[in-house]
Amino acid sequence: MDEILEILRKDARITAPEIAKLTGKSAEAVKKTIKKYEDDGTIIQYTAVINQDLTKESGSVWALIEVNIAPQKDAGFDDVAERIYSFPEVKSCYLVSGDYDLLVIVEGETLQTVSNFIASKLAPMEHVRGTKTHFLLKKYKDSGHVLKKSKNRKQLNISY
Repeated sequence: MDEILEILRKDARITAPEIAKLTGKSAEAVKKTIKKYEDDGTIIQYTAVINQDLTKESGSVWALIEVNIAPQKDAGFDDVAERIYSFPEVKSCYLVSGDYDLLVIVEGETLQTVSNFIASKLAPMEHVRGTKTHFLLKKYKDSGHVLKKSKNRKQLNISY
């Protein structure tokens, strides 16, 4: 991967002059390269990794859904995947190897809204053979960052 992209992937807030120092390029050359990547779609968006446990909001519900699909003639998995990732609830969609075909990551306001999405939109789709849902209970590490624990949260005691 291009060294400018690698630096931005690790820290999107780094400035062009700082990247220039790290790469030995001029700040103007770095700015032009970044602009080119933004224009051609290589860089899609700059985002922040949020530790929801440290915010006052309750957050949302995330689900990882394994989807088995029947590939279509002359289109393979792409057409079905496109129909799935077009839903606003779908945050990520990946073609994977293994026991299922797609890994779909969905976000909703509540457990019920995610369940309704799966039952009414995803599972009944043509060419979807089956789904298996895993609800995200807790994040320990996100996008390469270990998430700090909230000091206000108490862990439940477990007895055996």
